[in-house]
Amino acid sequence: MVCARAALGPGALWAAAWGVLLLTAPGEAQRGRKKVVHVLEGDSGSVVVQTAPGQVVSHRGGTIVLPCRYHYEAAAHGHDGVRLKWTKVVDPLAFADVFVALGPQHRAFGSYRGRAELQGDGPGDASLVLRNVTLQDYGRYECEVTNELEDDTGMVKLDLEGVVFPYHPRGGRYKLTFTEAQRACAEQDGILASAEQLHAAWRDGLDWCNAGWLRDGSVQYPVSQPREPCGGLGLTGNTGVSGGASGGVRNYGYRHNAEELYDAFCFTSNLAGRVFFLKPLRPVPFAGAARACAARGAAVAKVGQLFAAWKLQLLDRCTAGWLADGSARYPIVNPRARCGGRRPGVRSLGFPDATRRLFGVYCYRAPGAPDPAPGGWGWGWAGGGGWAGGARDPAAWTPLRV
Repeated sequence: MVCARAALGPGALWAAAWGVLLLTAPGEAQRGRKKVVHVLEGDSGSVVVQTAPGQVVSHRGGTIVLPCRYHYEAAAHGHDGVRLKWTKVVDPLAFADVFVALGPQHRAFGSYRGRAELQGDGPGDASLVLRNVTLQDYGRYECEVTNELEDDTGMVKLDLEGVVFPYHPRGGRYKLTFTEAQRACAEQDGILASAEQLHAAWRDGLDWCNAGWLRDGSVQYPVSQPREPCGGLGLTGNTGVSGGASGGVRNYGYRHNAEELYDAFCFTSNLAGRVFFLKPLRPVPFAGAARACAARGAAVAKVGQLFAAWKLQLLDRCTAGWLADGSARYPIVNPRARCGGRRPGVRSLGFPDATRRLFGVYCYRAPGAPDPAPGGWGWGWAGGGGWAGGARDPAAWTPLRV
């Protein structure tokens, strides 16, 4: 459930003051380890909430603790009358319910059902344990503690390890509305990246001279190597730098999300399964790619899966292969001659004609899926005959030992 949040009353002044402390505190990322939290007590004995400064970091499929502790005069009031509520900030003034607890009654909402529970590490612990983290879990969470008369809140940011990648579909560049960009990222195993994620990718060297949608509805693009066609050498309007030879992130601001058309910057995290390159007995058109992967108990990899395998599993292959969207790409971890340049990355050959025959396909096998053709297996036609004798029907292809 998503609801608008009204202005806080006088009882939440402590929360506002504590928010200033959070903004000025050191922002070291906490990778799920327990923190020692020093609790301050108000002069009136009212509820005081403290969350971890900075952010906590996890990855897709991981388990993370969103830390939150509170203190008030339990001897006078008792903990049974305290309501604990976690919400996710989805817009500046809109919140989605995540979890609520009042005494022994606990309830998780929406996609958090079966994944969220209180840590319960003694009195005053309101920390939330979140299991099987998803891409959609990324963002800011509010921990609210309320008794009969007082309340206070704290904020925790959940960040994810992963990779940002630019994307446009076969139709060409600058063809996506905001909603279409969201859908395109989801189809490629990702979500729209945040401005913070794009800025971090720029600091890591991402250089892309085409503007794309971000999850907040803004349109930006990162330039690591300033040049005239990409906003000029000065890059006025950057975020993160003031311009000059160091480059920056070019920001078009918030655009009309139903009418204006741009590319997308997507974000994805680690994979539970594995991406691998499959080289068939001879080059194949796009129509044969799915059958090739299916013969190995896999599916044609999505663009986000290839980027995750490159960034997080260090997949390195100097051979272009089909992907699920009809594009042809290959991942390079160690740049070398004749492999597309001096920098690591996922090289793209665009969207070749679907009848063009490529030397392979990138497949994704989900965890636990068996490989029906391990070791020395390929795929071709049963019954012998080799590759001579003219055209063959691809529908008759089957796994063969080679």
